[in-house]
Amino acid sequence: MVIDFHAHIYPEKIAAKAVENIGEFYKIPMACNGTTGGLVESGLRGGIDRFVVFSAAAVPAQVSVINDYVASAVDARKGKTPSFTGVGTLHRDMADPAGEIERMIGLGLKGIKLHPDMQKFDIDDKKMMDMYAMLEGRMIAIFHTGDYRYGFSHPSRLAKVLDAFPALTAVAAHFGGWSLYDLALEYFRGRSCYLDVSSAIPYLGMERARELIRIYGAERILFGSDFPMWDPASCLEEFNRIDLRDDERELILYKNALRILQPAR
Repeated sequence: MVIDFHAHIYPEKIAAKAVENIGEFYKIPMACNGTTGGLVESGLRGGIDRFVVFSAAAVPAQVSVINDYVASAVDARKGKTPSFTGVGTLHRDMADPAGEIERMIGLGLKGIKLHPDMQKFDIDDKKMMDMYAMLEGRMIAIFHTGDYRYGFSHPSRLAKVLDAFPALTAVAAHFGGWSLYDLALEYFRGRSCYLDVSSAIPYLGMERARELIRIYGAERILFGSDFPMWDPASCLEEFNRIDLRDDERELILYKNALRILQPAR
């Protein structure tokens, strides 16, 4: 089994513009079109069984719209391969986070995804800390973490969240710090959080990626592609070239994901 824990999706009518904006934000070419059809095609080509799908709200008004869209995308893939597991979003300035969290649980969404650099708030902002208290023990939280250009998602900020909410199931994307991969070690080595490999291996190289997996422990690592920035099928092929034991590979490709994707309650 293979579970891709990091895939962004967008409705057909806005996907092209969304992908263009991401490319401009990171100054890199995008590999895919950002649609569910494009994601499914790559999954079929690469042999990926399930995707954890999400999007982040740039403004509060987008939160409920995005959460509804992700839930509908999950429903559309029920009984199909690849299937989707949905993760919603929140925004610092939204009016009723408690109500939306309950609504997300009712929709069957398993957690939230935040992109502090694009959403323009600190991971450890007081309002966000209040939201994590509502999520702790109930839903997972996936954080875009790290960017040398900004301080919103600095690994040190997520470390404060982990200290404050030890029962929060947190995923620090991009080996805990996009473009700050080694710095992230200072904050996440030995801590209670997961990390995904998305948008990391092309920059780190195979040997350093293997070293980081061993330092953190394979039981904490999740496979992810960061679609549409990268093609999931190609990311899986690349990951499988890393020199790992079979038990390590199985943990990263699906066992860790299955363990934390428990039903919302």
